[in-house]
This record gives sequence, structure tokens and C-alpha cells, in this order.
Amino acid sequence: MTDMYYNRAKQEGYRSRSAYKLQQLHDDAGIIQQGDTVVDLGAAPGGWLQVATEIAGDQGTVIGVDLQRIDPIDGVELIRGDMTEPDTHAAVRAATETADVVLSDMAPNMTGEYNLDHARSVYLAEQAFETAQTLLVGGGDLAVKVFDGPDTDRLRETFDDAFEYVRTIHPPASRDSSSELYMVGVGHLTAPLAEGDRLSVTVEDQGREGDGIAKIEGFTLFVPETTAGDEVEIEVVDLKPRFGFARVVD
Repeated sequence: MTDMYYNRAKQEGYRSRSAYKLQQLHDDAGIIQQGDTVVDLGAAPGGWLQVATEIAGDQGTVIGVDLQRIDPIDGVELIRGDMTEPDTHAAVRAATETADVVLSDMAPNMTGEYNLDHARSVYLAEQAFETAQTLLVGGGDLAVKVFDGPDTDRLRETFDDAFEYVRTIHPPASRDSSSELYMVGVGHLTAPLAEGDRLSVTVEDQGREGDGIAKIEGFTLFVPETTAGDEVEIEVVDLKPRFGFARVVD
């Protein structure tokens, strides 16, 4: 039996009903901006690529990766390969050194055994996460499919450490009977430190709000109640994609 999204895809020229899942993820979390570089893993037959090119626009760059052949799409670079193989990772890195968005709609070959299918989906999500860690710029976004289950919380913890915030979304276009959900990491953190770290710094400058500014490997930390030239012991209390905040400790 066909459904509403299948029929809409046929009428509107999308290659798969899953195109609407990406549209809904974007509407919900705003993961693609005009001009973005987008890498789509597990991209066949190309429905997500079509949506990504529409949102990123003429100034954007969209790259699709899949073991299956994908029919050409105007303006999209296609890479045929298995994302669990190092050669495919190398091909993606050759196509682009950085990305603003990494997407993965990869799913395992279904066995019908719930725990096995779940575990395999988590493995694929972790592969997408590792790819994102090597490609995403500071502030970049990642959206991956996973089948809900006992390892979902562990995967979320991994995302929590790498992004400013994380959401799990079950888009309306997912079938009601499906256990699939999409884990969306927004605001990739590129800081060379973590919340709770303590270190000694020299305050180099003052921010517009009067906070002292320290630099750690080029990363900016705002330190209230300090002035340029101060040498202080600090604790990192909050991290954003491109800057963070610290407090002076005794």
C-alpha cells in the first residue's frame, strides 16, 4: 500500500519519500543554510541530495556518498563507496576538506532481529559521527538516523560531548510503526578543552563587555573580572562552537 509521502514524492519529483524527512528535520532544527557545504552519507537514491541542494542553493556544495549507484543530480558530486571503508573516507576528504553539515540516512540490511538491527544502526551512526568529527567546521551540524534502543542513550552522550546541544527527532514522514529516529547535533564544538578543565592563562585583551580574553590554541575564552596582563588560574564553565567562558579560581 502506498502512503501520502510516497505519492507526494512521485508528484513533486523527489526520488524517495525520505526527502520529506530531511525537509522536516531542517524545518525543526535549521540544519542547512544557504551556501553550506553538505555531505550526505548513504545518499541513494538521492532524495536527501535533492532537498539539500534546494536549501543550500547555487552557492552551496553538496556531496553524496553511497555504495549503490546514484543517478546524477545537477550540481551534486557523487562518490561511490562504503563509509565503513577507509578508502571511502579518503575520497570524501579529497572532495572537501571541511563541511558545514553532515547527514546520514544510512540503515543496515534488516534482519528482523530487533537488537541486532538496533546495534548495527548505532554502528553506522557512529561511523557518520567519526566522519563528522573530521569534516565539520566549528558550529557545523550533524543529523543521523538510528533505530531506538538500549544504546541510543550512549550515542547521545557521545553527541553531547561534541555539540552545543543535541536533539532527537521523529519526523512526521517516518512511518508510525518505525523505531527510527534522527539524532541531531547542532553547533559542533572545536574547543581544545572541555568544561571543567582547570589551567593557568595570561589575559591578553578585553572584550566589548569588559571581560578579559585569553587564547588557548587560538580558541577564545572570556574571563570575567580580569584585565589584560593578568595571569590567573581558571576553570572552563561553558563552551560554544567558537568561544567559551571561564571563571577565576583560587
